Amino acid sequence: MLRSQEALGKQALRVLKWFGNDTTKRVFTNIGPEQEYFLVDRRLAEQRPDLILTGRTLFGAPSPKGQELEDQYFGSIRERILAFMMDLDRELWRLGIPSKTRHNEVAPAQFEMAPVYEATSVGSDHNMIVMSTMKKIAAQHDLMFLVHEKPFVGINGSGKHNNWSMGTDDGENLLEPGSNPHDNAQFLAFLTAIIRAVNVHADLLRAGIADAGNDHRLGANEAPPAIVSIFLGSQLEDVVEQLGKGAASTSKAGGSMELGVTTLPVLPRDATDRNRTSPFAFTGNKFEFRAVGSSAPIYWPQTVLNTAVADSLEQLADELDKIKPNDFAGLTKIISAIIKDNKQVLFEGNNYSDEWHAEAAKRGLPNNRSTVDALPALATAKAKKVFSHFGVLSERELAARVEINWERYVKVSNIEANCALDMAKTMILPAAVKYLVELEAAGASKAVTHVKTTVAGLADQLVDAIHALEHAQHAAHEAGSVHAEAKAFHEDVIPAQNAVRAAADELETIVSDDLWPLPKYRELLFQY
Repeated sequence: MLRSQEALGKQALRVLKWFGNDTTKRVFTNIGPEQEYFLVDRRLAEQRPDLILTGRTLFGAPSPKGQELEDQYFGSIRERILAFMMDLDRELWRLGIPSKTRHNEVAPAQFEMAPVYEATSVGSDHNMIVMSTMKKIAAQHDLMFLVHEKPFVGINGSGKHNNWSMGTDDGENLLEPGSNPHDNAQFLAFLTAIIRAVNVHADLLRAGIADAGNDHRLGANEAPPAIVSIFLGSQLEDVVEQLGKGAASTSKAGGSMELGVTTLPVLPRDATDRNRTSPFAFTGNKFEFRAVGSSAPIYWPQTVLNTAVADSLEQLADELDKIKPNDFAGLTKIISAIIKDNKQVLFEGNNYSDEWHAEAAKRGLPNNRSTVDALPALATAKAKKVFSHFGVLSERELAARVEINWERYVKVSNIEANCALDMAKTMILPAAVKYLVELEAAGASKAVTHVKTTVAGLADQLVDAIHALEHAQHAAHEAGSVHAEAKAFHEDVIPAQNAVRAAADELETIVSDDLWPLPKYRELLFQY
């Protein structure tokens, strides 16, 4: 990551020099990672082998109440959780970590913290300490800290929203547009370079946030999809659209909101808007990379982003070297050409919609839905060239990192399959059989016969699914290379594991509550 920051800074200085800036000696990136996480009662969580071994629930029927009312988000923080947060803040401050924000998140039992903005290298280290400290402090409050990207199905997963910007050693934020963005040529030059970086290297950015956990989160319950696109907001989108056609002559104002009462003032409207479905959104004076997973170390996705931006800044600087400094007509032509070639990555609408997925395909944007689909991008000639050109990673270093990612995907998937089989065979199936024994002794009434037939059918379905998962897992191990094994896990083992879960979750809704061996979602999510 430090190498990538050096590469970005070197190219950014070339651009600044064209604008007549001879005072800036260093450009660096800043980060403000929002850390989402779950807290559940430790006594309940320790009764679930899946939470202990994998960090997520491999089984669990939806709770009768989930996040439909969003009352967790807008409610007050419970006393037990607030006590945890206060202890966490004190410990982080003691360690020199500028923890600032703490609040409920949308899903029940989900929360968020965020630090004060700081240099990316420092923020990356701090975030690793944050996650470790959260785990330690949670145990002191008899809570279990869950940082998996999708610990519970059917409700929000957790991300690490990386708020990212570029700054100079003399205090300038290079992503600060000012009140009239179309007048701010320097800002528009850097913005255009970022647009190109995300479009040209979308596949690398997707690979940078790919892992087994994030596969469960992307594209579901407020998490951005696997299609990497940019949201700029109505004001900037309008300026960029004008630049794509030539020069920008106007700029939309943010406007204001009339609240209709005299006791409250007129409020300014944010010109950047907000789009929670976008993986890479401009939020006033920075970009928010929302697709990063909650358990991921910051340094790797930021390394990829910095390298991609360095590549675009170099291309921009090379073009600027061909024209005289402060030749803004020439600058406009350069920016306009870049936008024309890369505007397909801009999208203001609902990234969840089927229409967007179809439109993205027409635009030629990559849609690598899984880690298995995403990782090959890091082994391409383009990836090798861009990382080695800037001295960020040699081809050998990159190949090693890719191989480790493949191996980790297989190992995580295999652990989850083993755990699912163990729980299904030793906990869930015995509970179903025990219930059938009780039903057998209860007589032959219409109600008993109906329940018994249903449970017996699901138990048989569970047995068949267990056998199918065992077969798929064995076949995956015989696939040969780690790449083939990963593909087999993605295409065969994980679907087979989902079939085991489907039968088990249906049994959970029918088997007598006193016989069910696992704490349920309604307990885990609402008893803390």
